[in-house]
Amino acid sequence: MEALVNPLWQGRRVLVTGDSGFKGSWLALWLHAMGAKVTGFSLPPPSHPSLFDAARLDQLIDHVEGDVRDPAAVHGVMEQARPEIIFHLAAQPLVRLSYEQPVETFATNVMGTVHVLDAARHVGGVTGIVCVTSDKCYENREWAWPYRESDPMGGHDPYSSSKGCAELAVSAWRRSYFQDSGPALASVRAGNVIGGGDWAADRLVPDLVRAFAAGVAPLIRSPESVRPWQHVLEALGGYVMIAERLLAGERHFAEAWNFGPADEDARPVRWIVDHMRTAWSEGAAPATLDDGPRPHEAGLLRLDCSRARSALGWQPALRLADTIDWIVEWHKRVDVGEDARTITLEQIDRYRQRTGRGIVQAAA
Repeated sequence: MEALVNPLWQGRRVLVTGDSGFKGSWLALWLHAMGAKVTGFSLPPPSHPSLFDAARLDQLIDHVEGDVRDPAAVHGVMEQARPEIIFHLAAQPLVRLSYEQPVETFATNVMGTVHVLDAARHVGGVTGIVCVTSDKCYENREWAWPYRESDPMGGHDPYSSSKGCAELAVSAWRRSYFQDSGPALASVRAGNVIGGGDWAADRLVPDLVRAFAAGVAPLIRSPESVRPWQHVLEALGGYVMIAERLLAGERHFAEAWNFGPADEDARPVRWIVDHMRTAWSEGAAPATLDDGPRPHEAGLLRLDCSRARSALGWQPALRLADTIDWIVEWHKRVDVGEDARTITLEQIDRYRQRTGRGIVQAAA
C-alpha cells in the first residue's frame, strides 16, 4: 500500500529476528510497507498454517533461515544485513512448552538474546536495538497493582524466568558496552498480544479460532485468570516508536518500556471466550472447561504503561472488543479465500489511520 510509505523508514536497513513468528511477521510486513529494507532471521514458521507463509513474506523481504542459539549464524546474518536498527523477537514464546523444554527455552530466550547483543557490539553501523521480552519477566506477586518498569525481574515458570534473565542480560550489555557509544539498546515488555494470523498451539485465541471454525466446543483452562490482552498492532506500534527515537539519536529512550492495554481491558479468560463466541456466530459452541492436569500459570497480571504514555505519547487505540472484532474479521476473510497479506496490510492501514502514528503523504 503506497499510503503506508514513511520517509522515516524508507530505505532503512532493518534486521528482524523471529520474522517467521506471529508478531515478527506482522512487524516485518509493516516495516516493508513503510519502505524499509528488511532482513529476517529465524527458524521455519512455528505453526502450519502461519502468517509468514499465508502473507508470502519471503517474497517481500530477505529471509535467512537460522537459529539465534548459533552465535556464528547470528554474526553472519548481521554482517550480511548491516542493519541500522534491530528488532529482536526470536524466542521460545510458550509458557506450557517451557515446562517440557526448559533447556531449549533458556538457550533461545537468554543465550539467543546474548548472541544478538554481542554480534551487534562487533558489527559496525547498528544505531539501535529493540529487544522484545515479555510482561511475564516481572516477579509476579499476584497483586492488583500493575507492574512498572522498575519492578524486580523474576518468573515462576521457565518461560517467565528466561524472559527476566533476558532483561538482566540487556541491562548488563547496555551498561557495560552501550552506555555512551555503540547501539542504543531498549527493551520492550508487552501484554498478551493477540491478532489475526496466530495459529500457535496452546494459546487461547488460536485455540478458540480453531474450535469455532471446526464447529466444536473449545476447551479452556483458568477461565478467571486475568491478562493484559492487546492487539498485536498496539505493541508493535510502541516498538516502532521506540525504534524511531533510537534512530534519531535520543539515547535516553534506551531503557525498558511497558506497552499494555487500557486498565479496563485487562480481562479474564472467560470474557475473551464469551466475546469471541458472540463475534464469531450465534451458533458457535460454548466453551467447556479443561479439567486435566496443568502446570502453574499466573492468575493475575497487569502492566503500568504510564511511562510510555507520558514520555512517548503512546496510548492504546483499540478497545478489547474492537480487537476481538478485528481478529474474527481477519480469520473469516481468510477462510473464504481472501488474501492474507492484503487483509493484514488493510488492518495495519486502518490502525495507523485511527492512531495517526507515522501517517504521511506518499511521495508524489
